[in-house]
Amino acid sequence: MKKSEEKIAVALSGGADSLMALLLLKEQGHNIFAVHAHFLPPSDKAITLSKKINDICGNLGIELHILDFSQAFEQKVITPFIQSYVQGHTPNPCAVCNVTMKFGLLLGKALSLGAEKIATGHYALVKNIDNKVTLWKAKDNIKDQSYFLSLVPRQKFKNVVFPLASWSKKEVRKFLQKKSISPVTSRESNEICFIDNDYREFLLQKGIDLPGPGPIKTSKGEILGTHKGLWRYTLGQRKGIGIAYKYPLYVTGKDLAHNTLIVGPEEELWSQGCIVQDVNFLVPPEQWPEEILAQTRYRQKAKKARVKIKDNGNLLQIFFIEPQKLPTPGQVAALFSPQGQVLGAGIIKKGVRDKG
Repeated sequence: MKKSEEKIAVALSGGADSLMALLLLKEQGHNIFAVHAHFLPPSDKAITLSKKINDICGNLGIELHILDFSQAFEQKVITPFIQSYVQGHTPNPCAVCNVTMKFGLLLGKALSLGAEKIATGHYALVKNIDNKVTLWKAKDNIKDQSYFLSLVPRQKFKNVVFPLASWSKKEVRKFLQKKSISPVTSRESNEICFIDNDYREFLLQKGIDLPGPGPIKTSKGEILGTHKGLWRYTLGQRKGIGIAYKYPLYVTGKDLAHNTLIVGPEEELWSQGCIVQDVNFLVPPEQWPEEILAQTRYRQKAKKARVKIKDNGNLLQIFFIEPQKLPTPGQVAALFSPQGQVLGAGIIKKGVRDKG
């Protein structure tokens, strides 16, 4: 990254990655200040964390702005998360947070404070090619977070810097140790920040009206028992169904209209593709390469697929070249070039078992 006079706001969570981004930009001579956002109502622990971050910035001679976005976070991330589970889906709140909060409200606030760009500790790469901003996978395949960033509108990346694009997590830890700087939080950026343990306990604690018990059936209609609420189960789940059967049972579907949990053998989990909604194009479809790779869950390797654009670009139909485990409604489906450029993404509406 070249030294420039542009002012950059560095988003600090207190974790290793955001602190590394701060140090790199400072050592490269950039004009920087820091921002730390409370996405949850500031608890004593959170206030202590912000004080530690303030101490680090003070020692480095960097101005810090502490912001409270807890009310907006509740409205834009937590409420949709709850609604998605009530509807029988399995949401991806980290991807939603990137769109609405980190590269939404936080970016907007950073710009209003005088920054021209915001830097974060995400592992991803932004390139300017032919005066067009593009998003790519990071060097560290294990930590790469381009999947979680794929729903962010393309124009936002004009104001974004990812200093860790060419770094590995191991290199980051070594660098911080060398500088005698310790992270003040150990939470990883791909963890759900508002859930300590199990999402089911979180939903129960919210005191909302959750759908109740209903029948458990096989795909052939055989009734095997009673489930405890569809929101308690995810596609592909094996443990916790509570039924002893002649072969291992997996959750293979949810019939929301009849409040029915569908279970079956592992072979019924295989899928030929999925339907994707809420589409975000990072590259115009007419410029997509001939070979396209699709990723439908985090930690999954993107694999070859065909894509049909439907409903004037509002829907995508993804066909897997080789069958994959059934995609989960509510999760992100991201499309990549073989070289690692993010082409576009959307939210999975449903998996498709039959070939297109």
